Amino acid sequence: MSWWLHHPDHSVAVAPSLLAADFTNIQADITGMEEAGVDLLHLDVMDAHFVPNLTFGPFICAAIRRTTKLVLDAHLMMTHPHEYLEPFAKSGVDAITIHAEAESPLEETLDRIGELGCKRGISLNPGTELSAIEPVLDRVDLVLVMTVQPGFGGQSFDERGLGKMSALREWREKHGLSYGISVDGGVNDVTGAQCREAGADILVSGSWFCKADDRSRAAALLRGGS
Repeated sequence: MSWWLHHPDHSVAVAPSLLAADFTNIQADITGMEEAGVDLLHLDVMDAHFVPNLTFGPFICAAIRRTTKLVLDAHLMMTHPHEYLEPFAKSGVDAITIHAEAESPLEETLDRIGELGCKRGISLNPGTELSAIEPVLDRVDLVLVMTVQPGFGGQSFDERGLGKMSALREWREKHGLSYGISVDGGVNDVTGAQCREAGADILVSGSWFCKADDRSRAAALLRGGS
């Protein structure tokens, strides 16, 4: 079973983006997500510098950790993520994903994430070419393709990400690598199907999933069911 899959019978992982969760009752909301059969939780960490929005830090990640045994992926939308790796690792997250566009030494930062016992993720914005991360693809566990400009929820899906997912799948096969391919931004039942076909292993869905009347059905639709 892949490290991100909570349910061994799932071929594609569903990862709610907690940016769209109900923080007035986060424990109950996460319990509902678990009951809907999701595989992992996507934690949107924003520093109001790399992106214009500000969300939460290690303290909230630690609180979320106490509510669930699901895999937690901390997506650090931060200018200087290398300065904050230890607090996030100590918060109990399972994976730390940094951006190719951040002002951090990529190789050293990814290696440090691994040393701290977390899975190593790299993300790239819609306008960033894959060539920016090719040198580090042999040292990551996860590649996150952004299909919106990061910083806010509820944006429309950017189809440029589909080509990146396909290229990442081909690169993985060609070089015998094992990283997971994740996609975040405007993911719903329709765009999710496009992403699965392009090669995505993990579908991050925020507003569409979290606001669904029937989250179990929403998760099934993201996996290609009915």
